[in-house]
Amino acid sequence: MEKLLAFVVEDDKNLALAFGQAVEEADYNVEIIHDGQVALDRLGEVVPAIIILDLHIPNVKGVDILNHIREDERLKDIRVIVATADNRMANELPGVADLVLLKPVGYKQLRNLADRLRPL
Repeated sequence: MEKLLAFVVEDDKNLALAFGQAVEEADYNVEIIHDGQVALDRLGEVVPAIIILDLHIPNVKGVDILNHIREDERLKDIRVIVATADNRMANELPGVADLVLLKPVGYKQLRNLADRLRPL
């Protein structure tokens, strides 16, 4: 069975690597993206099963990417885990994101959550 695709959209390269490894352990193929515009471009080409999304990334804000996902019929079923250090923004996202995690995010925590959010 082919692994599902996951995007990790995070501009901090060390965090992106750690998040990517955690999601890979949950049995996804992972694509790491460091730029909001690149994330939007990739969403025009493929539909991942899950996205780990930072809110403060270059060129297109994470919240704009999240709104784009929820407004696009083709993308609206993507499971989105927001990982942010911005407490104020985190409080505005319940109901839009599937999960909102405040950084620091634990490796095992992210791996387990990605596994639990796997589409059926």
